[in-house]
Amino acid sequence: MRVYIRTCRSTWLLRVHLLLIFYLGYVCSAGYIKMFAGQQTPPDPCYDENEKPKRCVPDFENAAFSKEVVASSTCGSPPSRYCKSTTDNDAKVIRNCFICDANHLKRRHPPSYLTDLNNPNNLTCWMSEPFVQYPQNVTLNLSLHKKYELTYISLQFCSARPDSMAIFKSMDYGKTWIPFQYYSSDCKKMYSKDAVAVVTKANEQKALCTEAYSNIDPLGGARVGFSTLEGRPSALDFDNSPVLQDWVTATDIMIVFNKLNTYGDEAKDDEGARESYYYALSDFAVGGRCKCNGHASQCIPNRDGRLACDCKHNTAGYDCEKCKPFHYDRPWARATPGETNECVACNCNLHARQCRFNMELYQLSGYKSGGVCLRCRHNTAGRNCNYCKEGYYRDRTKPMTHRKACKACDCHPVGALGKTCNQTTGQCPCKDGVIGLTCNRCAKGYQQSKSHIAPCIRMKRVANSTIREEGFIPNRGSKDKEKIPKPTTTSKPKKTVNKQSSECRKCKKRSRRLNMKKFCRRDFAIQAQVLSREKVDDWVKFTINVISFYKRSQGERTRRGETYLWVPRDDLKCKCPKIRLSRRYLIVGKLRRDDNRTGYVVDRKSIVIRWKDKWQKRLRRFAKHERRGKCRK
Repeated sequence: MRVYIRTCRSTWLLRVHLLLIFYLGYVCSAGYIKMFAGQQTPPDPCYDENEKPKRCVPDFENAAFSKEVVASSTCGSPPSRYCKSTTDNDAKVIRNCFICDANHLKRRHPPSYLTDLNNPNNLTCWMSEPFVQYPQNVTLNLSLHKKYELTYISLQFCSARPDSMAIFKSMDYGKTWIPFQYYSSDCKKMYSKDAVAVVTKANEQKALCTEAYSNIDPLGGARVGFSTLEGRPSALDFDNSPVLQDWVTATDIMIVFNKLNTYGDEAKDDEGARESYYYALSDFAVGGRCKCNGHASQCIPNRDGRLACDCKHNTAGYDCEKCKPFHYDRPWARATPGETNECVACNCNLHARQCRFNMELYQLSGYKSGGVCLRCRHNTAGRNCNYCKEGYYRDRTKPMTHRKACKACDCHPVGALGKTCNQTTGQCPCKDGVIGLTCNRCAKGYQQSKSHIAPCIRMKRVANSTIREEGFIPNRGSKDKEKIPKPTTTSKPKKTVNKQSSECRKCKKRSRRLNMKKFCRRDFAIQAQVLSREKVDDWVKFTINVISFYKRSQGERTRRGETYLWVPRDDLKCKCPKIRLSRRYLIVGKLRRDDNRTGYVVDRKSIVIRWKDKWQKRLRRFAKHERRGKCRK
């Protein structure tokens, strides 16, 4: 029986221990989770729950707090006496005098007291030298080190309010100053301003002058507050008013005290009365937000230690006033409650790192896209690097964003008319009788020839002959040329072949030299580049680009640029002259007066030589001798 009881007790204690361990583990784990939950990054105010951009602004703050204020006059250097006036129960003025000493901790009144933590129970005041009277001015300069959008400027006086003072702002860090507000007992006399002026939408950036704050509370302790938007017609539509947005923007504030409020005491020969008048303030506050144009929720020091906006929405700059690099697909704009105006990256299909904005393209696209990619890579071209550049064609097996989306044309050097192919299909322009994507085969009914000008010629049907209808054109200069068997035909008269070969040899020798005598006997001498060719009856018409003229006949109206060069087909087969596409030649010949063809006509008697730059000087000399009449001798 005792054994049973002991067993029950041990079981019960074990259960209690297990429950206690489970409970402690739950509590500890819950606390552990809560500890890390507090360290989670708070949501970004510039984006909603779905990561969509929205307008965001920095917190409202006293922008002047702990900032340095530079005063043009401060008492205490050297030590000076000042007096404070108070009233007793019988309204009698009592004057108490003190010493201002910049080297004494409790007797100094530096400008740093203006922007420290303001304690109404323990006022610390900045104080100017006593009795700095008109026309001398006392100024306070406050630099915010960043553009702010200001709502108010507040001045808490320890002394009597001045008779006249003005508030100025700067938007370029103190280089130029713009008036914000004037205060005076006589606005017309002091500032040439009307005290009852009205602000309209036509002059919303006009500085006003008021007489309401002067001649009040001569013994001190008053506050002067200036609201930047009060009385401005567009204040209720601030987000859509660039004029007011510019009006409230400032980087520096300057307070200019123009005249003390002495109530005629300066006329008395009383030193104590004069020591009672000075400028003294306990608080200089500037309420506003760091200007970020709706694209940042805070301002933080950048790498240079300068205060700047923590820009979002793909914007950049100290004030988020521009789009960051490569995000120029639409123009920068300030964020509004209805439209974020996020900067959009240019669409360059991953082939460019730079782009620019084009307003004309943006308008033509219906205000959707205006980005233009710069320096497209990977053999691409176009506004969006969306097609292949000249000499390359699209590889449909790869997406356009692939770095090898464009392949080289690889046109055959003999069978193609040039090195450029169709940018979509890759088809090279072939010569007559040549086929294939790269122009490397003879078409049906054509056979290979030894000519590089006409590599494939039409076959003549001959009895008892075996003709191969198509074959590959070998690359020029290659050792392993694939020869196409020539058709077996009846033998031709050897006489004709020998005659033709001898004529070809003669024309080769005659067409490779040019001297002064030959230059004088010809009608024209030009330098030209061959662009294309086509067959017209018994002629071959070349399109040429005339680069330079060295000799012209009288009445010739041909100018530089594109024209035609006509060559008989029989002469061209004998390479009399020898002409190839995309090359430059010196062409010297005679004009045919009875020929109606446009351009120039050359034959085996003309001189057509592959151009060399070193001939330029010699040809200029020939032309000079001709002008001097040496050809006539």
